[in-house]
Parts: sequence; C-alpha cells; structure tokens
Amino acid sequence: DWDFWIDFKDRRMWPTVAPIVAMCFAAAVQSFLWQKFRLPIGATVACLALLVGEWINRYDNFWGWTFFPISLVFPSALIPMGFWLDVVLMMSGSWLVTALVGSMGWGLLFYPINWPVLAQYHQSAEIDGVLLTLADLIGFNYVRTGTPEYIRMVERGTLRTFGKDVVPVAAFFSP
Repeated sequence: DWDFWIDFKDRRMWPTVAPIVAMCFAAAVQSFLWQKFRLPIGATVACLALLVGEWINRYDNFWGWTFFPISLVFPSALIPMGFWLDVVLMMSGSWLVTALVGSMGWGLLFYPINWPVLAQYHQSAEIDGVLLTLADLIGFNYVRTGTPEYIRMVERGTLRTFGKDVVPVAAFFSP
C-alpha cells in the first residue's frame, strides 16, 4: 500500500518498506540470470518488468475502474537501483560484495531517485487555517478504503447494522 498513493508515500514507512519488498524480486531474477547464463542484467530486467506490471495495474485498476487520477498513483522508480545492483555484481563477480555493497546502495538510492517526482507534493499549503502538504490535501479529497477518513464515514453510515462493531468489518474490506 505504501507504493500506491501519493499521500501514503510518507518519509518514514515508504523509504523503508518499499525498497525491501522490491529488492526481493530483483535479487531473485539477478540470481537466476547470473547462475544460469552469467548475465549481470537480472535486477534491471526485474525492475523493468515490475515497472511495466505496476503501470498496467495503475492504469487498469485505478483509472479504468475507479477513475482515480493516474498522476496520483505512480509506482516508484526502481530502474536506477536495479542498474546499481547489476553493476556491482558485474564489477565484483561476488555474491557477498553484491549483497553488502549492492543492497546498501539500493536502499540509499531509493529516496533520492524518487524525490524529484515527490517533491511537488510535499509543498506546504494552508487550507482553512490548517497547515498541510499537498499530499495530505489529496488524501483528504480522494477518500479511499482503509484511510481514517473512510473509517469515519463508515462510523456515520449504516454499517452499525453489523452488530455495532465496525472495526472488523472495515478491516476486512480495507485491503
């Protein structure tokens, strides 16, 4: 979920969770292509394939089904980090060096590479006397399931017919 929405790409969870999850795919494909074919392009190929799949997902699901603005659900840029992993493997030829230096570079490059796209949404705005970022404002205007705004809407709605306990029902339908 940290890679879908502009307002969920926060400065604490997104730079730590998204690279760890994406690293698993890149490392698996890199391992396969290096062991079977001695090609140091596995991480870049995995990142390209993941990016294509994510854009198909973003377009079909977010724009095609719900008409959510496509510019507010972009995937993370992973190709430079995949290129970094492949270059480290190609230069060293060692799994240990790639695991240590490559993964450290992957994690350190993630935020600076994605920052130019996100910087415009971290501008501050004062709306009705409340200081918000534009990402927060987008999150309040485009209410989605699983967000506190949606849970508040459920609390006011007719979901109380489920036995006055809305938290399990909201948690079930939030993913």
